[in-house]
This record gives sequence, structure tokens and C-alpha cells, in this order.
Amino acid sequence: MDVIIDTVAPSASAPRWRSYVLEARCESLRLLREPMYVLPTLLFPALFYLLFAVLLGGGRGPAGAQLLAGYGAFGVIGAGLFGFGVTTALDRAQGFLQLKRALPVPPGAWLLARMAMSMLFAAMVTLLLMALAATLAGVALPATRWALLLTVNVLGVLPFCALGMYLGTLVSGNAAPALINLLFLPMSFLSGLLLPLAVLPDILARLAPTWPAYHFGQVALKVVDGDVGGSLWLHLAVLALVTLACFLLARRRLASVG
Repeated sequence: MDVIIDTVAPSASAPRWRSYVLEARCESLRLLREPMYVLPTLLFPALFYLLFAVLLGGGRGPAGAQLLAGYGAFGVIGAGLFGFGVTTALDRAQGFLQLKRALPVPPGAWLLARMAMSMLFAAMVTLLLMALAATLAGVALPATRWALLLTVNVLGVLPFCALGMYLGTLVSGNAAPALINLLFLPMSFLSGLLLPLAVLPDILARLAPTWPAYHFGQVALKVVDGDVGGSLWLHLAVLALVTLACFLLARRRLASVG
């Protein structure tokens, strides 16, 4: 424990930004050394894309770009939910968050570090899928579209970081993966990320906008001209509301239960 304290606690004369850098470094090492997080986060979206876009031949032309946007959103959501949800639940159970409050580091440094790591994994997932799309599926997009899709995915992980953080305050570390999977997979299917909404029963397709993943997916699909035509500002407003609401709920919960 003394090693952790010495690593993240700068001297009084050290610049404030150094605390954030050290927190991000510790968080990155923590997650990168956890294969049960790294491998599923990076490989599952890529395997889904290879199966449906490449092996089954559905990824040529505009369809390939739409699959890229959908499976990219799927991977980014998983990075946010599991990166925040499971680690928050484990840190609560081990008393690590209470220790953080006692350390001489800026408030919220651990939160920003974890957000930075989720954004890094979102970028890694997106770049891996882009490489597969460009090389194996023959997807061709203007450079500005590639860059915009990457930006959307990196920023789009934040609402699901907040949601994962809130879920992590509700259950123990052992129960967190089950709870997140119980939400993550049905939400992905019912939001049209893994299957087109047209193949879902009409009642389920009509309920798709109730899921935050639907709005994120529609923003990503707008980049490749594959969305259903809704308002961009509505999608962004819903995602902003989810981020704020989940963060405030998580903060309130952590203040009461640690």
C-alpha cells in the first residue's frame, strides 16, 4: 500500500497536472495487466465484424460501413461499462475509493484517469475495426469520415462510463460482471447495433429509442450515412442527459455507501 501512496502522491511543490498523469499511468497499468478485460474488449467486436462483415459477405459497400459503425459502437459501449462498472464495484469492496479520499491528490483524479483509459480502449477498438474494414471488407471512406467516426467513438464512451460507474455502486465486485452483461447484451441487440432494427419485432423496434445505446449508434451511423434519419441534436441531448444523471446518481451513492 505504501508503494501506491508514494506513486500517486506528489510533493507539495510538484505541479498539479502530475497527479493526473500518475493516476492515468497507474490505471492504465492496472487494466492492461487484466486479460479478462483487455481480450474481450478488443477481440469480441472484431470477431463479430469478421463473422458478419467478412466471412458471411455482408460487409461490402455501404453495408460494410454501417456494420463498422454498429460494431464499433458495440465495442465502445462494452469498454465503458466494464471498464467503469467492474472496477468501481471492486474498488468499493476493497475500500480503495476510501483510501483515495485520504490521499493528497486532487479530487476526481481517479475518475479522470479511468475516463482516459476508457477513451483509450475505445480508440483501440475503433482503430482495430477500421483496419479490418479497410483491408478485409473493402470499406472506403473519405479521410474526414474515418477521423469523425473515431472522434465520435472516443467521446461516445463517456455516457457508458457514467452508466457503468453507477451500476458499480449498486452491487459487489463479484456480481458486477453479471449485472453489466445482463444490461449490455440485450441493450446492444435491441438498439440495432448487432442486428438491423428492421428484423426485430415491431414493438421492440419502436422501443429502441428508450436505450442510450440506440442514440449513440445513430450518431455513429450518421457518419456513414446509415442512420434512420432522426435528429442529431436529440441523440446528443439524450446521451448528455444519461451522462449527467448517471454521474450524479453514482456520486450520491458513493457518498452514502463508499
